[in-house]
Amino acid sequence: MEQTLKICNLKVHYRCCGSGPAIILMHGWGCDSTTLLSLERVCALSHTVYNLDLPGFGQSQEPPSDWGVEEYTRLLEEFVAHLQLQSPTLLGHSYGGRIAILYASRNVVERLILVDAAGVPPRHSLRYYFKVYSFKLMRHLAPLVLGRKKADELIERRRAKSGSADYRNSSPVMRQIMVRSIRRDLRPEMPLIKAPTLLIWGENDTATPMRDARIMQHLIPGARLTSFAGAGHYSFLDNPYATEAAIKRFLNNSVAK
Repeated sequence: MEQTLKICNLKVHYRCCGSGPAIILMHGWGCDSTTLLSLERVCALSHTVYNLDLPGFGQSQEPPSDWGVEEYTRLLEEFVAHLQLQSPTLLGHSYGGRIAILYASRNVVERLILVDAAGVPPRHSLRYYFKVYSFKLMRHLAPLVLGRKKADELIERRRAKSGSADYRNSSPVMRQIMVRSIRRDLRPEMPLIKAPTLLIWGENDTATPMRDARIMQHLIPGARLTSFAGAGHYSFLDNPYATEAAIKRFLNNSVAK
């Protein structure tokens, strides 16, 4: 069933189905709730599923300013409070995993499922740092040489050319959000998570590599890691049957408690 709520002064769309304890699904960057439909169907076998369109994606309203992970997490907290959900289970893919990690570090959740989740800062080459610092230098010098208007146009073209596809396809506000969120290192919050945690990963994931999964497994107390050979950043689509089986086992243990 399609639903809409006004949360934090934003229209938030979500899908609701199933019955039983609550589980909240959160998609990755550039996606929406439909990306997680296969996981929604599996989770609905034992839980009431709330599959969100995060603000700025799908049918949900775009944030008014450059939100970070903190603001998205506050919205999730408001969502849970408004619907009076008790200790929900969280499932987050990629960017949705960032929100799930921060939420679970400071709120009671029944269980936590992180699928190719973001939250560990990436390793960068010397070439990357050269590009970053040369861009910063250009950003400061260009207005002095070209004037503000032409400098802004040059900077935006440079960003569009060098940025990822996700960055290029985002609105100006969502680009700011993306940059701000990537800078947030969630490793300090991971040891604070008390809920049983399942990590699901593609061994060929290049966006959030297996290194990230092993760091999370080490930092989140008792976290279990399931990985799939040949699968990438969308491991649940590359290996759907194994993913669904792992989630069923994990959730059934929760329901049986």
